Amino acid sequence: MQKFQVLSFILLGLLFSCTQKTELKTGKWRGVIDCQGHDLPFTFDVARHNDSLLVYIHNGTEKILLDEVSVFGDSVSMVLHVFDAELRAKIEGDKLTGTFVKNYAPQANQPFTATFGDDYRFAKNSSNPSTNFAGKYQIEFKNARGRVMPSVGMFEQQGNHLTGSFLTPTGDYRFLEGNVVDGKLMLSTFDGNHAYIFIASQSGDSLTGDFFAGKLTHETFKGVKNENATMPDAESLTYLKEGYDKIDFRFPDLNKKMISPSDEKFKNKVLILQIFGTWCPNCLDETRFLVPWYNANHERGVEILGLAYERKDDFNYASQHVKKVKEKLKVPYDFVIAGVDNAEKASQTLPMLNRLMGWPTTIIIGKDGKVKYIHTGFEGPGTGIYYEQFKERFNQIVNTCLAGTL
Repeated sequence: MQKFQVLSFILLGLLFSCTQKTELKTGKWRGVIDCQGHDLPFTFDVARHNDSLLVYIHNGTEKILLDEVSVFGDSVSMVLHVFDAELRAKIEGDKLTGTFVKNYAPQANQPFTATFGDDYRFAKNSSNPSTNFAGKYQIEFKNARGRVMPSVGMFEQQGNHLTGSFLTPTGDYRFLEGNVVDGKLMLSTFDGNHAYIFIASQSGDSLTGDFFAGKLTHETFKGVKNENATMPDAESLTYLKEGYDKIDFRFPDLNKKMISPSDEKFKNKVLILQIFGTWCPNCLDETRFLVPWYNANHERGVEILGLAYERKDDFNYASQHVKKVKEKLKVPYDFVIAGVDNAEKASQTLPMLNRLMGWPTTIIIGKDGKVKYIHTGFEGPGTGIYYEQFKERFNQIVNTCLAGTL
């Protein structure tokens, strides 16, 4: 009888333990993504709101909310904001072990781990290193094929803590955060779709480094400190071909209704075309700027139309992700599905342009239906003064178009 009772208690214990749901600890976590053999760190907070779990990814002053977090069995899934990607991991107390999953490209998945209670990027201490990377640099990136891309690097340093960004002709690398470790600049960012790490050494006023992204991308970069560093004119990179003064197209909106700039809705209005992709963080930064701007200026006679170029040539897939962005960012203006995110194919959809070289690209059309302004890329909030200059220039162009003097 005693043996039977002992066995019963053991079986009941096993049954109870098997039905217990594993908990994801709330508080601070340090995540690490394996990026071509380099640790790419980022930090995140887990919080509980009613019966739901929320995750906040941190990059410098940026905080990205993940509100689709689910625990099942001994594992957790965190859908990464609006992207077709997620973090999947097994929960083992203070540890997470799993994968950064790109659903649209499973071959690009990367190993992911996290540790509870850690709240640092590359280095724990806040010592004052002898190397100071603060300042502005004229930079050149070079890829494996030898293509050179100009850039401006901007960094701020407090002790061994670093923040900053790189501005390029097609946008910026947004909010970078890291440390000075053994005399080297170490910066990383993880926005939910892109995982970037920058490592550089300093010699005098010169900077030499490596940039790693995902499983394959590797570029070198070099530069010189220069407080007057400049970029190519973003208003001259994309332009109308000779003989054109207007943009015309017919693309389906999210309900498959065909939309054109010549529609009655846009007549005698200033029309802003936003070349966009839900996969593009710079595009999301621009959308966060345009949403309140549109709400404040729409009644002045302004319309915005987003032209979405998505990961797959599939209307249902593309429209589903654009609808998600509209919902999460509370976008009041319309989108059309224009094509896929391949620069060559995208350029073919707007043959009056010399090329589409970057996402986002912003096109402003005057009340007379003619193109007045084309800006390649977007200088986002991570670029500081460049972001303020973009907003000032944007408002200047729109005001001039509304006045009919451009």
